[in-house]
Amino acid sequence: MASPPGSSTRFEPGAPDIGRPPLPPGRVVELPGRGHTFVREVAGPTDAPTVFLLHGWTVTAALNWFPVYKPLAELVRVVSLDHRGHGQGIRTRRRFRLEDAADDVAALADVLGIEHFAVAGYSLGGPIAQLTWQRHRDRVTGLVLCATFARSATHLRHRAVLRGVGSIGRGSRLLPRRRQVDLLSRGMAAAGSSSAGDRPPWFVSEVRSGSVPMMLEAGGAIARFDSTGWLGEIEVPTGVLITQHDTIVPPDRQHRLASLLPHAELRHVPIDHDGCVTERSLFVPPFLELVRHAASV
Repeated sequence: MASPPGSSTRFEPGAPDIGRPPLPPGRVVELPGRGHTFVREVAGPTDAPTVFLLHGWTVTAALNWFPVYKPLAELVRVVSLDHRGHGQGIRTRRRFRLEDAADDVAALADVLGIEHFAVAGYSLGGPIAQLTWQRHRDRVTGLVLCATFARSATHLRHRAVLRGVGSIGRGSRLLPRRRQVDLLSRGMAAAGSSSAGDRPPWFVSEVRSGSVPMMLEAGGAIARFDSTGWLGEIEVPTGVLITQHDTIVPPDRQHRLASLLPHAELRHVPIDHDGCVTERSLFVPPFLELVRHAASV
């Protein structure tokens, strides 16, 4: 397999002064009839299978996945994209829908000439990965689901909060950009597992580069998601990584997901929700093991 355009194992240099690590090269890609998104690629070994990396809520592909790009480059071809409304992802007047985000993955695969691929999703990326399989079953060859769920919340109050966030997002489209960013910053400070002051400038700029209304609308989409009725139909190789100290997606919800996938490979990692980057020495090795399984490497 030839190296994809714009992809290279030669990473862009980091910027330690703002906390940005070395990253694979990125480029804007047009998805016909859908919009423009931002993609980072690593060619991987010749004829290696392809793995799409799907990031979590409010962050970007680079923020979520920077620790794994280089080690994955030894195993697979890597493609990551910013979800619609996140980072430099697709902008649209349509309300954020997880189904649209899943179809964006397949549309990007079409543009890149990739017929079959595995999908790894973290947090919000988990439902998108599941829907990518459900809506494009003939193309998805494996799944890795990390720190994620089959149903967002078991308590009505929690789902109501997420739905409220989605409604605020819809209404915030009428606000000036400065007020939107202030709204997002307050929400991050309230929900984050680390204080705003702990986040490097690069992190803040990546998050703020997104569409605040669309990111908030994604909260409503999370509240509506429920794959418990069909998740057991998945027959492709699947891995589930459970973040055992997670304060955002409680481990019991992650175990519920795993229980619906009785043949999945499981890995338990003693980290919080942001441990994929803050405790990457614990996260990366089991994640790579699950990628090997899902991509049949």
